[in-house]
Amino acid sequence: SKNKEPMKKLSLKKRKQAEQPPSRITNETVAEHREQILAGGRKFKYPHQYERHKLVFNAIIIILVTLVLLSIIIWWQLYPAQNTSTFFYRVTRILPVPVASVDGAPVRYSDYLMSLSGSQHYLEQSERLNLNSEDGKRQIEFIKRQALDGAIADTYAAKIADEKNIKVTDEQVDQVIDASLNTVSGRISQDIYDDSTFSTLGYTSDEYRQIIKRALVRQEVMYSIDTKADTTKKAAEAILKENPVPSFADIAKRLQDKGYAVQLGSTGLVPKSNHDGGVTQQAAKLQKNQVSSFFRSEDGNSERNGYYIVQLVDSNDKQVNYNYLRVPLTEFDKQLKSLAVNKKIQEFISVQKDTNAIRR
Repeated sequence: SKNKEPMKKLSLKKRKQAEQPPSRITNETVAEHREQILAGGRKFKYPHQYERHKLVFNAIIIILVTLVLLSIIIWWQLYPAQNTSTFFYRVTRILPVPVASVDGAPVRYSDYLMSLSGSQHYLEQSERLNLNSEDGKRQIEFIKRQALDGAIADTYAAKIADEKNIKVTDEQVDQVIDASLNTVSGRISQDIYDDSTFSTLGYTSDEYRQIIKRALVRQEVMYSIDTKADTTKKAAEAILKENPVPSFADIAKRLQDKGYAVQLGSTGLVPKSNHDGGVTQQAAKLQKNQVSSFFRSEDGNSERNGYYIVQLVDSNDKQVNYNYLRVPLTEFDKQLKSLAVNKKIQEFISVQKDTNAIRR
């Protein structure tokens, strides 16, 4: 038994020596060394993997919280605070947030701010109005109402245009801009026109083209849906056949007696380059006392839209004087008023509704 004990110690010592890695790395032992190093690293793998998952989870939480806070800030600035700065205008160009809805269609906040910014810029730069004065604050309330009403009307017109497949081309926009290049002093270049638009209204050329296009869409919709105005025009044409050189007052009376809406007017001497949707240009083509056939106003100005006949009173090289009879377009405004009465127009910001007493 005494001999066996030394033998056990010897065998254990040899086994330990056999388990120790070789001190030198050779071609024969390199695989063994690689496995030994990998085995040592495995114990660190799973704790680090767990930490990485935790970091990703925390990062997602931080991003979500940041987005929620940013959304709250944007909501507060746009709706309760009604921030109209250029920064928030750019934000609404990217984020299609609504300022109102009409007949189920969202009215984009950016459309409202684009119109409002142009009016503000004009008051400050052209009329030198201090917007922080009492008069300035009254004017701001007025143009806010105008801008919101305009954005609502444009959105409703776009909705009808989609339903009726009414399109406005870039060529039509170009025609409106081209007509605007003619001034009392002569024809100006496109660059001068763009610079003037920017200095007067603060619009880039692309922004102004968007505004013109929306106005033309509304114009086309107004003509498309107003069957009563078309009937009035046909009734007036029938009277003109009876008397090719009539009294406009007589035509208006006969139409009004039948319940048709018409407007009479006389311009006095105005420049031939007058920007009024082509009405003055039509008059300039006539001989004295000659009466035109009916034509449409085509510049997208909803206050001038309608069917016209004109009679030249007098003219010279640069000016014309004429009478006109206008058949206004009323159906579009009637539909908007009906939507408002039936609570189908919702406004998401507080803007003063009664503007009659604001602008004198």
